[in-house]
Amino acid sequence: MERSDQTNLTFVAGFFLLGFQGNELSKDLLFLLFLILYNITLCGNLLIITLVSTSKILQTPMYFFISQLSISDILLITYIVPKMLHVLLNNGAAITFIDCFIQFHFFASSEAFECLLLSVMSYDRYVAICNPLRYSSIMTNGFCVTLVSMCWLLGFLFSFIVTLTSAKLYFCGPNVIDHFFCDLVPLLEFACSNTFIVQLELDILGAPTVIIPTTIIVVSYTSIVQAVLRIPSSTGRQKAFSTCSSHLIVVSIFYGTLFSVYVVPTKGKASIIGKISSLLFTVFTPLMNPIIYSLRNKDIKKAVQEIIYKR
Repeated sequence: MERSDQTNLTFVAGFFLLGFQGNELSKDLLFLLFLILYNITLCGNLLIITLVSTSKILQTPMYFFISQLSISDILLITYIVPKMLHVLLNNGAAITFIDCFIQFHFFASSEAFECLLLSVMSYDRYVAICNPLRYSSIMTNGFCVTLVSMCWLLGFLFSFIVTLTSAKLYFCGPNVIDHFFCDLVPLLEFACSNTFIVQLELDILGAPTVIIPTTIIVVSYTSIVQAVLRIPSSTGRQKAFSTCSSHLIVVSIFYGTLFSVYVVPTKGKASIIGKISSLLFTVFTPLMNPIIYSLRNKDIKKAVQEIIYKR
């Protein structure tokens, strides 16, 4: 898994993922747990996509955005969990240089897309609560498709830029990554060339992918809270807030795990803590999203009943 260049320095041509180290019993239990969670996550998100695609009740912008979130979650776990299961089963596993950066690209694309989509969903809730009379004229099908298309395009574009620049770095030294997937932070630790350009790109692209969406979410929910508080009846306030409570929970979980992994200083942090934080980000968030959006959701329950009764 190594190659040499003309300067007689040794550069890695692949990496070895350690995954979760421990005794055979603990690794077998983790394998079983993650396999079960993976299948539940796939089924839950596929159910959301199917219901939104087939049920007339769910033909609204909000559920269209939720279905796109489910597609993103499926993309994320598909490129993370199967390899993680392979690593667990084999007590670590090799991954080629190209496969490593392909995995990172789709991981980063999914996360960038979700950052952008959550801000779009917050705007949708803002229009629904603060401008209900104009909602249908603002959130048209064409406008929603355009917003989602831009989120996908920008997510893949930003990820491709960082992935391409990072892949051009020279990686030397030990090629063992104490992680269960190819994340950029541990990868850059093996770079023996200057990573300034990559860091600069991350700082520049952080504005449109994290800072601006976060600002949109904060501004939208500030306006939503003000509008809800102006509703005279407690029943009306509860009904209005219930339409965006699920989204607010998803936003809190997503950004909470995001900041815990990439914003909180990692120096001195035990590797197991970093892995657990990444698990919350890559495995449990995609699992929780369909559960949160379907829990106590009357429209989704009606859509499920329609499918059952049709059969």
